[in-house]
Amino acid sequence: MTPLGQIIREMIMSDGPMGLDRFMTLALGHPHHGYYITRDPLGRAGDFTTAPEISQVFGELIGIWAVAQWQAMGEPASFLLVEMGPGRGTLMADLLRAAQVRPRFGAAARLHLIETSPVLRAAQAERLGPGATWHFNLESLPAGPALIVANEFFDALPIRQFEARGGHWFERLVGLAGEGFRLGLSPRPVRLGVPAEEGAVMETAPEREAVAEALGHRLAAQGGAALIIDYGHGQTAPGDTLQAMRAHGFAAVLAHPGEADITAHVDFEQLGHAFRRGGAMVPALMTQGDFLAAMGLAQRVEKLAGQLAGADRENFLIGAKRLAEAGQMGSLFKVMTAHAPGEPAPYPFGAP
Repeated sequence: MTPLGQIIREMIMSDGPMGLDRFMTLALGHPHHGYYITRDPLGRAGDFTTAPEISQVFGELIGIWAVAQWQAMGEPASFLLVEMGPGRGTLMADLLRAAQVRPRFGAAARLHLIETSPVLRAAQAERLGPGATWHFNLESLPAGPALIVANEFFDALPIRQFEARGGHWFERLVGLAGEGFRLGLSPRPVRLGVPAEEGAVMETAPEREAVAEALGHRLAAQGGAALIIDYGHGQTAPGDTLQAMRAHGFAAVLAHPGEADITAHVDFEQLGHAFRRGGAMVPALMTQGDFLAAMGLAQRVEKLAGQLAGADRENFLIGAKRLAEAGQMGSLFKVMTAHAPGEPAPYPFGAP
């Protein structure tokens, strides 16, 4: 059992079974043994790879999106450029490089990064250089209009799961099974407001929705727009999407707390409701493939591929296809935007 697993085991022995949201919070963010606190999880030596690490084009096109939205906002002389969960800083570095097409954008941007991992903060500082301000959460961001980017941020926020048995919903709880952990059900049913079809699993994400609502409130009050990119589904539906990744393969969710990434698919319907509760406008959802295509993926790939040859060119083209093709990230990943009322819907999204 991992060191964090032993701590969780002792907590359960003392206090009884815990919800999956509590288990995820500890597994990912424990101050001494949490997965994101102790390591750089990205790349070949890590456990997974994100779109910015696959191709520079991803961050560059988001940079073009940010410039276009800044112009639509009236080109404010000062604004917050915020990334939530910036990884190694790769996306932001590519964004800022692409944004050099409008030098005044860079002069106006005040860079703020929301990151809890000391390891990744160090990587971001090395990649981006001086000028960034780090935060642990949204609350410490200064006032002002903001452009906010969150790529694979919401999938790592904790979820709760409920299972239907005998016409009622029961919360799934983490308990003990010998030297390991197992999922059990709460002793009393809970109300979810949806039919409890036998064996069905429903997921809720109160923390995700709280963050989205806070973002919506900020946008409505101070102006700007957010771009949310993550894997998930466009409509709320039953299903168990909780998963763990370790060494670029799937692992048992409860087996390696603190040493495996644990995520769940984002319910974009509920996320959109949360943004709207905060007061933001939310246009129709797009797939990642459609978003990147609208932002000029084909043209950018053609230009960069023309500067490469041999294996470098082939690997570059494979990476670009991985981002956009329907059978890969292009359809599984969705892109949502939210913006302040009274401001135009960000391109390439339609009206709310």
